[in-house]
Amino acid sequence: MAIIVDTGSRVVVQGITGSEGTFHTRRNVDYGTTVVAGVTPGKGGQRAVDERVPVFDTVAGAVAKEGANTSLVFVPAPFAADAIFEAVDAGIGTIVCITEGVPARDMAEVYPYVRAKGVTLIGPNCPGVISPGKANVGIIPGEITGPGPIGLVSRSGTLTYQVMNEMFARGAGQSTCVGIGGDPIVGSDFIDVIGAFEADPETEAIIMIGEIGGDAEERAAAFIAEHVRKPVTAYIAGFTAPEGKRMGHAGAIVSGSSGTAKAKKDALEARGIRVGTNPTEAAELAVKSLG
Repeated sequence: MAIIVDTGSRVVVQGITGSEGTFHTRRNVDYGTTVVAGVTPGKGGQRAVDERVPVFDTVAGAVAKEGANTSLVFVPAPFAADAIFEAVDAGIGTIVCITEGVPARDMAEVYPYVRAKGVTLIGPNCPGVISPGKANVGIIPGEITGPGPIGLVSRSGTLTYQVMNEMFARGAGQSTCVGIGGDPIVGSDFIDVIGAFEADPETEAIIMIGEIGGDAEERAAAFIAEHVRKPVTAYIAGFTAPEGKRMGHAGAIVSGSSGTAKAKKDALEARGIRVGTNPTEAAELAVKSLG
């Protein structure tokens, strides 16, 4: 199996004719992902990505004509929320929003709407999702991983790539790698993804990559202790981050002792979750957890 995306994913790319949309759609198609359509209003009837993908004016058109069930969003930030609403209303079940800079106010409206419809939203401001050997929906390099038994979920894009590559170099691939994004409001959190990994028979172990800011990692630690039986390892970025200063992602800010890397590490270890001191050690611990 895998989670979120697999060989049954039929992808429509919203914003396919933009430079980012074209570049990454080409990579996803070359990987073997079933990209059935693109959407750019006013360009319906054209073809994109070396004439390989039909373009529609609306997501509804792509769903009706091509059976799209998954959306990949490269729409600019001011219009990303509307793109997500459109995908949901068209009947799309899984949405991966790569767009950076989506206003938190917009996401405060998007989040409850998506949840109420039972739609899976990954992002925004994320690298996407890859189920190695099955589908790549986003900007994760497919060359640095392969199929295997470890499920990976991360707030950080760059660290996702590093840990994936470190594990793969040690002979362990992944069932699915999910970059949930580092904004204050994202469509899916650690608990959503870890719960899916726990239910996935192809995932034997889980690695979580967190960072400073917020309490998502602490809440995940409590969830893991109560609901997860598979081995979980972790890495928390930001031990040297200065207090009160945003570091990288919009959600990566600490105040006092709240949201620090140490507080998160302590919360995880208190529940028996091994935490690596750096990405390399975290990858090693994840591989060793397979037994």
